[in-house]
Amino acid sequence: MRSTGVSRNMESEAANYAGRPTSAPSQPPLKPRTPPRRPRKHHLSHENRLLLQALGSGAAAVVLALVLLWTGNHDSGTRWTLAFFIVVLWLGFAFALRGSVVRPLQTLANMQSALREGDFSFRVRGADRGDALGELMLEVNTLAAMLREQRLGALEAGALLTTVMTEIEVAVFAFDGERRLRLANRAGERLLAQNVERLLGKSAEELGLSECLEGESAHTLERSFPGQSGRWGMRRSVFRQGGKPHYLVVLADLSRALREEERQAWQRLVRVLGHELNNSLAPICSIAGSLEDIMRREVRAADWEDDLRRGLRVIADRSEALSRFMRDYSRLTKLPKPQLRPVDLRTLVKTAAGLETRKPIEITPGPDVTLNLDPDQLQQVLINLIRNAVDACLDGDGKVAVGWTRNGSWVNLYVTDDGPGIANPGNLFVPFFTTKPSGSGIGLVLSRQIAEAHGGTLTLKNRSQGKGCEATIQLPLTL
Repeated sequence: MRSTGVSRNMESEAANYAGRPTSAPSQPPLKPRTPPRRPRKHHLSHENRLLLQALGSGAAAVVLALVLLWTGNHDSGTRWTLAFFIVVLWLGFAFALRGSVVRPLQTLANMQSALREGDFSFRVRGADRGDALGELMLEVNTLAAMLREQRLGALEAGALLTTVMTEIEVAVFAFDGERRLRLANRAGERLLAQNVERLLGKSAEELGLSECLEGESAHTLERSFPGQSGRWGMRRSVFRQGGKPHYLVVLADLSRALREEERQAWQRLVRVLGHELNNSLAPICSIAGSLEDIMRREVRAADWEDDLRRGLRVIADRSEALSRFMRDYSRLTKLPKPQLRPVDLRTLVKTAAGLETRKPIEITPGPDVTLNLDPDQLQQVLINLIRNAVDACLDGDGKVAVGWTRNGSWVNLYVTDDGPGIANPGNLFVPFFTTKPSGSGIGLVLSRQIAEAHGGTLTLKNRSQGKGCEATIQLPLTL
C-alpha cells in the first residue's frame, strides 16, 4: 500500500472564489474530526481488530521460529539476539500493515468531515487510477470540486438575487404561514416608509397588506400606503421553506405606466378626431364663405341659385359624414358585454358564410366544437372578415375559405383569401383608417375588441404559402 495524505489550500476561501490558483503543500495526515459518539457496546475498534489479525497471521511462524531457535544448538547470546529481531520484525510488519490501512481511512474521514462542515478546499493527494483505493480518492476529490463549484454558483446567484432585489423598483414582500413579514426589499421599505428591521415580524394586518394575501392571486388595487399612493398591480405566489408554505407578494406601481398610456391614448384620439373634423369642417367653412359672398352681392349671376343648392348639398353631405363618424366612434366606446351561451361552431360558421352572396365561400370542416360565446357578436366578426376577404378577391378569381382547428384548449377559426395581401399591416387596427372608398375603418377594431372580450385574440397576416391574407380568431374552449 502506498502512503496517502491530505493537501489543504493555505489561502482563504475568498481567494479561491476570486479565481486565484491554489497550491497543495504536503502535510501529514490530519486526525479525523469524528462526530460525537453515541453510546454503544464495548468492542474492539477497527484498527485494533486489524492489528490483532496481522499479529495472528504471523504468530504461528514466529512461535515456530522461536521453538526451533531454542531447541537448536545455539549459544545463549545468539538465541536472544535472533529472538529479539524476530519479535521486532513481527510487530513492525503488523503495525505497518495497520498504518497502511488506517491512514487512508483517516484521510478520507477527515475529507468527509471537511465536506460536511462546508470546507471544500481539501484534496486527497497521491490518488491514482488503477486500484480501488485510488479510484475512491479520485471520486472524493471530484465530489469536493463539484460541491465547490455548486457553492460558488449559489453564492454568485445569491449575490445577483440580492442586487436585483435591492435595486428593483417593484416592492417585494415574503410572509410566513402565520402571515408575518419575513423579507422586504428596498422598494418595500420605501412603500411602507420604515426600515426593514422594524418591519420584520409584523403581521400583514399591521402593515396594511392583508388584502394582498386574500382573493385572487393577481389583480389591480388602488391603495394609499405610508410612502406612496396610486394604482398597484399585485401578484401573489406560494413557495415552501422548511417544509412550510410562505407567500411572496409583488406590488408594481401602475400609475406612471397608466398615465403614459392615457396620454398616448389622448394623443391618438385628438389626432384622429382632428383629422376627421378638419376633413369635414374645412370644406363646410369654405363653401359657407362662398355662399355668404354670393348672398351679399347686389347683382347676382343667373345661376346663383344652383350654386347655392350645390353648396348647401355639400354642407349637408359633410355634416352627415361627420355625424356618421361620431356614431361609429360611439360604437367603439360602447361595445356591450358579450352574453355567453353554448353555440355550435359549425352552425355559426355556415350561417355567417351563407350571408355573403357576391362570391361562394368555401367551408373547410373542422372538429365538432361547442363554445360558450355571444353568437351575435362573433357572427358579426365573421361577417366583417368574410366581407373583407371577398372585397380583396372581387377583381380576380381568388377564393375565400373559412375553417377551424383545435389546438389543445384553444380553437383557431380562420378566414383566408387569394387576394393581393396586406400592404400596410401597421395600420390594420388603427380606428377609422381604411383603404376602401366607402369603408368606415372600425370593422377590424370592433372585431378585435369582440375577440378579446371573449378571452381570445384576432390576428391578420399575409399567407406564408401563396398570395393572400389569413385572419385567425383564437378562442378558448372554456370561459
